Amino acid sequence: MFVVTGATGNVGRSLVQSLAATGAQVIATSRGISAPDVPENVVHRRADLIDPESLRPVCEGADALFLQSAGPSAHLLSPQDILDVAKAGGVRRVVLLSSQGVATRPESASHGSTARSIEEAVRQSGMAWTILRPGGFDSNTYAWAESVRTRRAVAAPFADTGLPTIDPDDIAEVASAALREDGHAGQVYELTGPALSTPRQQAEAIANALGEPVGFTEQTRDEARAQMLQFMPEPVVETTLAILGAPTPAEQRISPDVERVLGRAPRTYADWARRYIAAFR
Repeated sequence: MFVVTGATGNVGRSLVQSLAATGAQVIATSRGISAPDVPENVVHRRADLIDPESLRPVCEGADALFLQSAGPSAHLLSPQDILDVAKAGGVRRVVLLSSQGVATRPESASHGSTARSIEEAVRQSGMAWTILRPGGFDSNTYAWAESVRTRRAVAAPFADTGLPTIDPDDIAEVASAALREDGHAGQVYELTGPALSTPRQQAEAIANALGEPVGFTEQTRDEARAQMLQFMPEPVVETTLAILGAPTPAEQRISPDVERVLGRAPRTYADWARRYIAAFR
């Protein structure tokens, strides 16, 4: 039996569907999950990672755990307590969704050091573990959905700076393999897309998927910063802008790990845009 935390997120939702399609028994959990969020053959239970005890009934009898530890509340987690509860329930394998920033931005609390502390807890848990370190997600461009729907326009900084963003469905497929198959214990997988993709190119991919023009305006760094501060803490904004505007060579590296695990190349941003274009119509 597999427990998937963060089951209503971009990765977790896809992972639940992928596991369920194999006929596996899956328990999907998040703070606000409800029946419409999961396939008919999947059990859903509400739990909050900030309260490890809420996971106790979820993990009872489970074999493996997908731990979604990223996000703005990561610093509030007690990973050792979470893992102790999981082990007490019978979990012997854990797949952790971490962050590329552990390696590329170790000085950043929002992108590196907090995720590293969670990784260390997983490594010391006594369970078989696999760590996934994705870079930026293709789905981050959902932030453009409202402006594309209403004005057929995108505004973003650093128009021609590319990053190898990854399709969350590819992350989910790698996680599914690591949960179900042998041979992944002790592995750290860096997960990227197949090529560098710039904001301008992403806006063009959305336009192509829509079959309509989408205007692009390049924001200044200050304009982007002001917009991002409306919904992100300042330290997160500053590190995010640094990655978007001045990525390190490691952050622009194309990793072979998706293909190594899945036996196929990762999907392109254009692939993602075509599959999820309904959000932008």
